[in-house]
Amino acid sequence: MPDALLPLCRLTAGLALTLALALPLQAEPIRQEARFDLVMLGLTAGSLQFSGIEDGGRYSVRGVLSSGGILAFLRKVSYDARANGRVVEGAYRPARYAERADTGKRVSEAVMEYPRGVPKVVSYNPPREPQKNDVDPATMAGTVDPLTALYATLRDVDPGQECQVTVPMFDGRRSSRLSITAPVVAGDEVTCQGEYRRIAGFSDKDMAEKTVFPFTLVYEPAADGRMRVMLVEMETLYGTARLVRR
Repeated sequence: MPDALLPLCRLTAGLALTLALALPLQAEPIRQEARFDLVMLGLTAGSLQFSGIEDGGRYSVRGVLSSGGILAFLRKVSYDARANGRVVEGAYRPARYAERADTGKRVSEAVMEYPRGVPKVVSYNPPREPQKNDVDPATMAGTVDPLTALYATLRDVDPGQECQVTVPMFDGRRSSRLSITAPVVAGDEVTCQGEYRRIAGFSDKDMAEKTVFPFTLVYEPAADGRMRVMLVEMETLYGTARLVRR
């Protein structure tokens, strides 16, 4: 290398090192997994599990709900869904949601996408007839899908960030809201009061029957120091249901 080029090479290398040191370190991906037993009337009725990852301002999550125990003898129920999107200032903005549900009477598959933050039902199989109470997806900008709402509620959080969830939901036909507030600290535990509220798109019978479902959520410290949901207890139409973390 000609001696005349050495100063230029040294300057270039110095600038590259300076820029590298000035750049923020790439955060490690956040991975989360959880498995809960669903307990009703003191008996195991099924399980709920999810796994999610957040990396570079993006998130993706998969959730599976399946009947088990005594409920499996009465009816086999399952729900398998995936969602992905962006994380903006701690808020989740879905880009795509897909589910496969089996109610024991009907098997269906649905896909929603979110152009410019507005949900759009891309497919629903088998096709279903519109109902008079259906909510227009075009009016649901800023809502999240059911799985994203579940993940936002049950994921691990930093200490002091418990009980800070309010998410408007839209499942393709119905709108609702999930909120968690009122933290109460007792030793290492933090207990939150929450509610699931039906808003629109439900049948007249459903709205007359019940619109607000209160629940209690309990956090405990995980091994890494973050706070982890260990118990969810909710009043349902069929009695008290509990999600107990394994």
